[in-house]
Amino acid sequence: MERAKVYETIRNTAEEITPKLIEYRHDFHKYAEGGWLEIRTGSLIARRLFEMGYDVLVGGAVMKPEARMNLYTEEFFEKEYQRAVRQGADPEFAPYMKNGMTGVIGILRCGNGEEPHPPARVLTTAEEAHRDTENDAAPVIGMRFDIDALGIPESEDPEHQPVKCGYASVNNGFMHACGHDSHACIGLGTAEILMKIRKELKGTIKLIFQPHEEGVAGAAEAIVANGHLDKAMYLISSHSTKQTDESDEEALYPGMHGMLATSKWGVVMHGRSAHAGGSPEKGHDALLAAATCILELNAIPRHSGGISRIGIGKVRDDSVINAISDEVHFDFEVRGQTNEICQYMERKAKLVLDHASAMHECTYDLVRKGGAENFASSEGLMKRVRRVCEQDLGMKLPETDSMKGSGSEDVSYMINKVIANGGEGTFMRILTNVEDIAHSRSYNINDEKILTNGAKAFAGVVYDICSEK
Repeated sequence: MERAKVYETIRNTAEEITPKLIEYRHDFHKYAEGGWLEIRTGSLIARRLFEMGYDVLVGGAVMKPEARMNLYTEEFFEKEYQRAVRQGADPEFAPYMKNGMTGVIGILRCGNGEEPHPPARVLTTAEEAHRDTENDAAPVIGMRFDIDALGIPESEDPEHQPVKCGYASVNNGFMHACGHDSHACIGLGTAEILMKIRKELKGTIKLIFQPHEEGVAGAAEAIVANGHLDKAMYLISSHSTKQTDESDEEALYPGMHGMLATSKWGVVMHGRSAHAGGSPEKGHDALLAAATCILELNAIPRHSGGISRIGIGKVRDDSVINAISDEVHFDFEVRGQTNEICQYMERKAKLVLDHASAMHECTYDLVRKGGAENFASSEGLMKRVRRVCEQDLGMKLPETDSMKGSGSEDVSYMINKVIANGGEGTFMRILTNVEDIAHSRSYNINDEKILTNGAKAFAGVVYDICSEK
């Protein structure tokens, strides 16, 4: 098929499947699931990929379990599994999603584009996945789509679009407040388009549906640790982004820069309880030690080499007013413009914990709860995205290739892994009209064109790579 005809197929297919993708997004939005709890979401993605003809990896085939962080108790995981089953999780794939193993990978092996397409398989163990990776034919392209919701309740305002249209979250305390419902659907749309043009492709294509991006709790690291990107020379990902001008037709930024490295930590401060009035001198006040830590963490000198951040999360003390506190829990995070600045903040934070706890004769336990690296999109891949989107897909793009960010993203582990391989990676920002700001209770994507544009862009760039002579 001629190149122009392939891109016509990509455009037409994306438009044809948009109503279906809208239904999928509303469904994912209604049954929002937080990090490590994406049982229904992941099982339905796995089912749809398998029915399209993809090899589907689930369970231990996707992530190295010990690389994950901030997990729930077995009792809570089981409760959430039963909830997902009641809400329509796929009965074949849901059992592989138990205990936080909620990632899914769909693999399309195109070879040289001429071989007959083999029957779809389901791989469930790391051993199967590693054996299968030996068959990866170049070029190996990874695409990442995050699928988790945030742990906040959704607005009940009757003017909130999901409320008006009947797809507001029914899972109290969880909602898609960052667009990941659209990311999952862009991935499914991309999968359908690529299967339609499979004969025009060569190489190995991996669609990675990643859990628990919010909180960067190790999912991306666990996927990388399982070897899925060892041979990859391209990694493409994206995020929904609010349009500054809602009347503008600009579709996306080809990449971004400026994302901060970060690490997240949980502290348990241990003291000694005593009667607050009768014998206070016999106690070691864990609450006072924690308070000293919190104040001094905020006093860490900022780094002259770039942005540095400190943030304190929730603090919990279960003691009573007339007793010296013997145990206090609190979380904190550090960020840095570079990995080195982030490490500087970590080192200073640990010094604060050491000295503040010793000052009050307390001890502490420190647990890593998440992290991400600094990264920037590859110039060459951004240029390719622009050329394909503008020249082949007829999309309008902003004048600049790279949008500046200021948060943190664990796709950094995937992009940096591929760049270390000698390859290229990018993190596109797909523009759309949204209701309210990200991570708010009233957030929603109101312009479903993001699904069409996203699927076209991913599929178009993959074809451009996979059709090279």
